[in-house]
Amino acid sequence: MATAAPELPLITDRTAFNIQRWEEVCADPTLSSIAGRLETDAFGQVIMNYPPAPEHGENQVSLAFVIRQHLRSGHIITECPVSTRDGVKLTDIAWISAERRAAQKGQKVFTAAPEICVEVLSPSNTRDEIDRKKHLYFESGAEEVWICGLDRSMRFFVRSAPDELGTSTLCPGFPDRIDSLA
Repeated sequence: MATAAPELPLITDRTAFNIQRWEEVCADPTLSSIAGRLETDAFGQVIMNYPPAPEHGENQVSLAFVIRQHLRSGHIITECPVSTRDGVKLTDIAWISAERRAAQKGQKVFTAAPEICVEVLSPSNTRDEIDRKKHLYFESGAEEVWICGLDRSMRFFVRSAPDELGTSTLCPGFPDRIDSLA
């Protein structure tokens, strides 16, 4: 005689699910001791990424420094967790206006993406992975997504236009390449 399978819960509110799951991930002492970057997928499964190379961190700092030079207002956040339809993803760097930041103060995961989400490429990234993240950030409310290449060249994308732009619309004076601070 077959037994009935237990009823599995439906995810009816993606944002609430992501928030709850991210709080569980952040509170798990086993996960907090893991070196590397954690994200989740659409089912709440933990995705572990290897720790980035020192050059990745240098590029993040250089980029954050240049962003601050060009955008004096707002907030710059590294490793910013954003709730997406595919789980919680971390932007390498984010710029968020004071208004949007105030609306999300105290949250462990942002339910509305920062206006600018930046991905700093690593040798292990794939084009599909970065394109997917770009689309997820736009769906979650980002106005622009910037990609910093391995050679520190910058690519700019806006939600309203599918093709790459030559410059940022939120920060038109931003350089197309980040030079080393050293």
